[in-house]
Parts: sequence; C-alpha cells; structure tokens
Amino acid sequence: GERIPFTAEEEAQRDQEEADWNAGAFDRAIADLRQKRNKLLADSDWEVTMAKEKGSNLSSAFKTWRQDLRDITEGLTTKEEVEAVNFPEKP
Repeated sequence: GERIPFTAEEEAQRDQEEADWNAGAFDRAIADLRQKRNKLLADSDWEVTMAKEKGSNLSSAFKTWRQDLRDITEGLTTKEEVEAVNFPEKP
C-alpha cells in the first residue's frame, strides 16, 4: 500500500490527458444528445410511414414536434447548453 508520487513527466502527461478529456466534453455531450434525438425520430418514423401508406395527413403538432427534434442541436456551443436541453413533448 505504498504511494509513489508521479514524476514531473508523468504529472505533465496526466495533466495533458485531463485537458484533452475536458476539451472533448462538448463533443461527447452533443453526441449523446443527438443519439437520444435520433432514437425519438426513429421510433416515430413508423407513424409517418403509416400515414403515407393510408394517404392521411399527420397532425401539425406531430410535424412540429419532429421538426423541433431535428432542430434541437442548433445554436448549442457549450456542454452546459447541451445539458440544459429539454426535449419537446410528443403530441
């Protein structure tokens, strides 16, 4: 159980690893948001397909909800903004 401190080189390497990880925080957050958004869109694709097959129209609320999902990542520039996103409620 003896602790051996990092050498200066090891400390610098670890600091760089942490900086690299933190620099990628937005990319990881936006990728997660897109994955969740894409699942919601994919899960509702059948409703679009069924409406087309039946020759019926989708409600404007449903169309708006899907468009809001597609637009959900627009303008986001920070991890904090991504984490504050609330998904629109499906009609």
